[in-house]
Amino acid sequence: MIRRLPFLLSFSALLAGTAQAQKFEGLALTPPMGWNTWNTFGVNCSEALVKQTADAMIANGMRDAGYVYLVIDDAWSAKERDSAGNLVADPFKFPGGMKALADYLHERGFKFGIYNCAGSKTCAGYPGGRGHEFQDARTYASWGVDYLKYDWCNRGTANGPETYRIMSDALRAARRPVVFSLCEWGENRPWLWAAPVGHLWRTTGDIDPQYRRFKEILDAQVGLEKYAGPGQWNDPDMLEVGNKGLTLAESRAHFSLWCMLAAPLIAGNDVRLLPPEIRDILTNRGVIAIDQDPLGHQGFRYRAGSGMELWAKELSNGEWAVCALNTGESPAGLTIDWGSLTFLTGAYYKVTDTWASKTVGANSSKAWTGSVDSHGVALFRLRPGY
Repeated sequence: MIRRLPFLLSFSALLAGTAQAQKFEGLALTPPMGWNTWNTFGVNCSEALVKQTADAMIANGMRDAGYVYLVIDDAWSAKERDSAGNLVADPFKFPGGMKALADYLHERGFKFGIYNCAGSKTCAGYPGGRGHEFQDARTYASWGVDYLKYDWCNRGTANGPETYRIMSDALRAARRPVVFSLCEWGENRPWLWAAPVGHLWRTTGDIDPQYRRFKEILDAQVGLEKYAGPGQWNDPDMLEVGNKGLTLAESRAHFSLWCMLAAPLIAGNDVRLLPPEIRDILTNRGVIAIDQDPLGHQGFRYRAGSGMELWAKELSNGEWAVCALNTGESPAGLTIDWGSLTFLTGAYYKVTDTWASKTVGANSSKAWTGSVDSHGVALFRLRPGY
């Protein structure tokens, strides 16, 4: 490990040299929260869907809980650019146009997000951004775009850091502050070079609503915590909470651990049809506060083995979040001996069960014992003092 360190430092410095600071500073100081069309609707995005979703998120409390970026993913555009080379919205899916839709969202307290791709075509075969970066950035600015997700399909032999730097330059030149989300699937190790370029970067390939995939992505975040912070976030992909394929316990675990990771919280379910139990997960203020803590530290895996994993996240004001994940196939008893957690430097902590919203101990020298569902979690917040 020590022998490899100079190489890693040199590699990081080399990449940093190809990606000068370009992004808008002061944005995404906590992980962005919002909703994206892709996980549930795929290519079937539309103006009506986005408006209905915005109205539903006001009614169900999601907007007020912090979910403000509404992002239209792939397949929003016409199949070809216009005669001047401009991107145009599909007139059937978005008959009012993107500027009017952005105005609709802004008037209701949301921010407007859109998708494109670093290649010649998007992943679904629509016009990509390669060679049109500055033109597209001006288009996005004229529409009132606040967030750009930029994918990595059909890019040929393009250099990752350079390609994303060009788009970052273009956004700056258009002079409208935009949160820039790099969706290059972790192929070029963006955590080493993307902080000056964008505000968040994907660390893996796509998620799907299966515990197996959620756990693979969770495991891939181990060791990346040192690269995250205010304005620069590792992105383990969007939320699958509430989508078919996850049990309620798995949805709660998925949400809890994304909050422990200081991950962007971009919902992907049909929030127009939101069961109360899923609403209660997505809008739990205590759990969201762990994700949105202004210190901006990403959590780390402290212990793994025997069917349980223990994750920890340092919070502001000397506080900590601790999350236990049952990786087994059956409910299991768990004891957490707070005194054995070496990262806790205080003598006493007030321990709160975050999901139950109740204090479970005023003296952290006393162990906590309970049962955790299969693929479920127990999540705690520890505050110094009695």
